[in-house]
Parts: sequence; structure tokens; C-alpha cells
Amino acid sequence: MSFSTFGFHADILRGIKDLAYTRPTPVQISAIPPAMLGRDVLACAATGSGKTAAFLLPTIHRLMSHPGRGPRALVLTPTRELAAQIHQNLQELATHTRISGAAVFGGVAMGPQEHAFRTHVDILIATPGRLLDHLRNSYASFAGLEILILDEADRMLDMGFLPDIRRILRVLPAHRQTLFFSATMPPEIRHLTSELLKNPVTLQLERQSAPAVGITQAIYPVPAHLKTSLLLEMLRDEELVSVICFTRTKHRANRLADFLKRHNISCVPIHGNRSQAQRTAALAGFKSGQFRLLVATDIAARGIDISDVSHVINFDCPHLADDYIHRVGRTGRASATGDAFTLVSPEEESNVRVIERAIGKRLPRVTLPEFDYTRQSTEKLEVPLAQRIAAIRQRKAQEHVRRDQKAQRASGFQPRPHPESGFHRSGGNPSRTEVDGNRGGNQRYGSDRRGRSSRPAGGRHFPPASGESRHRRPMGR
Repeated sequence: MSFSTFGFHADILRGIKDLAYTRPTPVQISAIPPAMLGRDVLACAATGSGKTAAFLLPTIHRLMSHPGRGPRALVLTPTRELAAQIHQNLQELATHTRISGAAVFGGVAMGPQEHAFRTHVDILIATPGRLLDHLRNSYASFAGLEILILDEADRMLDMGFLPDIRRILRVLPAHRQTLFFSATMPPEIRHLTSELLKNPVTLQLERQSAPAVGITQAIYPVPAHLKTSLLLEMLRDEELVSVICFTRTKHRANRLADFLKRHNISCVPIHGNRSQAQRTAALAGFKSGQFRLLVATDIAARGIDISDVSHVINFDCPHLADDYIHRVGRTGRASATGDAFTLVSPEEESNVRVIERAIGKRLPRVTLPEFDYTRQSTEKLEVPLAQRIAAIRQRKAQEHVRRDQKAQRASGFQPRPHPESGFHRSGGNPSRTEVDGNRGGNQRYGSDRRGRSSRPAGGRHFPPASGESRHRRPMGR
């Protein structure tokens, strides 16, 4: 079957030909015909199966068939990277048409995005949070919206976007076409689809969620403290030319990237603590081959379409089977082949059993014969809790000092010399306060808590502190 059998406009077919798409994937074969007819679609398909083209192609075709005032189609996605990726795919598929589009996500200026609203682009690809920021302004109107698309809906649920999605739905026209795409279908998503979709065409809804068939999967048992050494040994294989390595946390991603750089492995981290410019540069460098390895958290596990990823390595075994499916789906894209390896410590064996139950098969265990699994390692990615707390306290103390110094400079306040110095900073005779150390007493003899001197009778007399009676009875009499 070819793309010409769908009845696409000739300009769309030219864009498909430019991208060298030859045959549609199964999800495209099933989803495109009802979408072109204006039906609501609910599609559950594996990651990397071609879902993006399955909703972009019929959307472009329908918008070309009649004029309208944009935005005419809205695509909601969970992450900035996915929004940028879909926007790029739209530009490639619609390059020979007059259909316009824009990406709306955080981390960048709102000005160009506002311009997209005011110029009424046809298709907006947005993340929920930044879209809500725009919806507070009068220029953000969806009065002409015809098509709503939710991509990676299960990921949006995981990230807590469900309340944001409901707020967005309240400002959209009720009469519209809705296309709903997700790699997995948890109960919360099923409930949301019952609210959004009207008599939808359901595709592969009952299928068991699993990685694509072209992905070779394996488990590498290893003690936790030897994971870095084993990964370095695996990377000696020249067949691992383009690798995405997933870690559990952002800090582990940074430390693992630093470790690999010290061993001359070209790599770059990508996670939520990186700025949008850094994340964009990391993806661009990885795609161009500048970096051999991308060290990522799950921010890159959903919807990032990077062609020719040869291997996915789970440095940390995910707790959820859905996360595993999304991670390994970064390779073997669009019916290609790839390898997915998971490093599993004894503490993570229970996670592997959960994954194996979900995908319906036992994964093979692999060991490297030349690797010493009994040796000790000095490389630690996790900083001990006490050390982390001490570092946080030290950093906060330094911040307080800097804040106080800044406030003093702003007010022109000159700090008082230390009482034991005895002299002003500029020299000269000592002041009374500097000699005594306090108003009511003497540094040598001290004073009581009300500021009264404990100097013996007959010594030098100082006036009583403020608020004290000059006629009080002398102490000790």
C-alpha cells in the first residue's frame, strides 16, 4: 500500500516523497482514513510506530480543503522537545502547501508565540502550561478551531497536566474533531477519552503494550557500584555508534556524563534542569553526530523522534513498565531495528519482573566474559545524604552572607570594629564603647544581663544604661 491510495492532495504527496516515505505504517493505515472523514479517533500504538504522521497528514489535508481563520488545529504535547519535533515534521510535510504552523512552549520568549496567535497560523503545537499563559490574554482565541489533537496523552497524565488540559478544553469550541493518540492506555486516560470523544474509531485499544518488534532487548545483571565500569566496557564496542542512556535522576545524569567525558566518551546530558537553549543544542549535537551518547532522564523518553539511534541503555532500570516501553522505543523507530540494554542491580530485580510481566516474556540475561564483576569501584554517582545536607547548609550560609553584605552596601552602613580591637578603623583614641565592649560595663570585668558593670567600687564610673534608674541601690550593699 502506498500513500497515494489515501487520496491526499498532490502538494502533500510531494512533501511525503521528499521525505522518502514509501509505505505507511500500520497505525497510519488504520488512523488516516477515518481522520480524513472527520471522525474522532482513539489510537493506542507502540512508541515509534508513526503516530505523528498519522495525525498530521489528515489534518493538513482537511485544512487545505477549505479556508478558515486560525488557529484551526491545536496539538497538545507533554514536553518542549516533542512540540519542537512535531513542528519540524509539520514544516517538512507541508512544505509545498500554504498551511502554516508554530510551536508554543516554555523556556523561550512569548513574543514570537504571541505573533503566531495574532497572525492566525493554521496549526499550533503547544505544551499545556505555556498555552495557559497565553490564554490569559485576549489575543489567544480558538473561535475558529476545527481539530484538537492530544499526543502522548499518557505522559501528560504522568506529568500532572490533566487539570491544565481540562482548563484548556473549557475555552475550545464544543463542535470539533478530536484525535487522541497514546502509547499506553491507563484507566485515567480511558475516562478522559469518554469525556472528549464522540463515537470514536478505536484502534488497537486492546493490544498489549510492548516495544516494537524490531528491538532486541537484554538484561545485564551487575552490582550497583560497577554500573559505570560496565557501561564504559560496553561502549568499547564500536557498534554502539548512537546511544541514548537513561538515568533515574537529573543529578545522576550530570555525574554520569562527567564520568564518561573524563574517559573520552563524547556525550551530553539532557534533563529538566537544563535551559531550553542547552536542551536544543544537546539534541542538535546528538542528531548531527557531534555527540556519541545522550545521557537523559525520562524527558527524552516520550515522543522524541531521532532517527538512527542504534542503542538504548537503561543505566537505571525504570520502576514502571510504561516508562521502559517509552525508553526503549527511542530505537527501532518506524519499523527499523535497534538494541535496548538494561543494567540491573540486585536491588532492581523486582522492577525487571514487573516489566517482563507487562511485555509478556522473559528477557535474556547477558554477562561480559572479560569484565570483572567482583572488583571494587571508586566511582560513586550518589552523594551520601549527610554530605548532601552539609553542602546545602553551607551553600545557604554563603547565600545569607552575600545577602547581608549586599544589603550593607546598599544602605551605606559601615560595620562596627570588633570590641577587642580598641581602636577605630581610621586610628586615633579608642572610644568608650570600644574600650568597654558594652554600654554599661567593661570588657575586663564584664557586666550583668541588664548591662550593669561588675567593676569594683571606686573605679571609673559610667552612666547607667537606658531605662535604668540613676538612684538605684548599689549592688552588694
